[in-house]
Amino acid sequence: MSQVHVLHENDAWVVPLRAAFAAQGTPYAEWFLDTGLIDLTRPPPEGVFYNRMSASSHTRGHTHAPEYAGAVIEWLERHGRTVVNGRRALQLELSKVAQYQALAAHGIPTPDTIAVVGTAQIPDAAARLGYPLILKHNRAGKGLGVQLVRSAEGLAQALERLAADTDPHAHPRDGIWLVQRYVEAPEPFITRAEFIGGRFLYAVRVDTSEGFELCPADACATGEGAACPAVAPGEKFRILEGFSHPLLHRMEAFLTANGIGVGAIEFIVDRAGRTFAYDVNTNTNYNAEAERRAGREGARTGMGAVAAHLAELRRRQLRQAA
Repeated sequence: MSQVHVLHENDAWVVPLRAAFAAQGTPYAEWFLDTGLIDLTRPPPEGVFYNRMSASSHTRGHTHAPEYAGAVIEWLERHGRTVVNGRRALQLELSKVAQYQALAAHGIPTPDTIAVVGTAQIPDAAARLGYPLILKHNRAGKGLGVQLVRSAEGLAQALERLAADTDPHAHPRDGIWLVQRYVEAPEPFITRAEFIGGRFLYAVRVDTSEGFELCPADACATGEGAACPAVAPGEKFRILEGFSHPLLHRMEAFLTANGIGVGAIEFIVDRAGRTFAYDVNTNTNYNAEAERRAGREGARTGMGAVAAHLAELRRRQLRQAA
């Protein structure tokens, strides 16, 4: 029987999607991609495949999950299966360098950034950009490792702390650091635009006054996701009704061109009114409390819309096979 297959490595993030599938009566299966095997001598099952692999999988002990997902996706696409967020989407999920180059190709501004391999090269990159700056991981997720550095002295102290830090997550998974020009907003918030089926769904204002770890998943809010302490008391996430922005059409074109069926783009507006996109998330989560406050339910919620999109893709397959 044709069904929706969800590829992932974090049960907590799939809970609301399970509820949405149940409400809509959509048959589905989950593929937990941590360790396992792929029999390349046999074809994959029929159905629609939704990739929810995350760049932060290594923080949950699933070190090679993205590589496993990549191999599965190659197998699926070789056999012509419908994959939502396939090969290219996974590549962008795992590399901000790739994100910034792809965004630039669609006329979407990103902050000035220098990619650095090896911490010894970071001061030189910082000197080229000037202060203040952001130091971050190329492959991380959840805002992991983001630091605001205001001076050369502050950078030296940050590098000393990193050299003494024994936490393996203190350093980027792929060894690539990003030294990025700090974009100062007039108020401490960023905007996250959500897209499903390549089309804009809604925008969320995210309060950054307490830090840069901005995952909106419910598990983070309840303490179940200790590696993702994103949600503070109060309205850290607020849906902006009637939101519009001149870059939304470019963002939709960017997502379509890169095979991202479900995703989010985070951007910030500086004091001069200039917009800079700094993160593309192809494993997007939604904040249920913010959706409730906005009066969103059913297919107007993030996971409800995702489930509806996947169900429609499955129905199209069934019609074509009939």
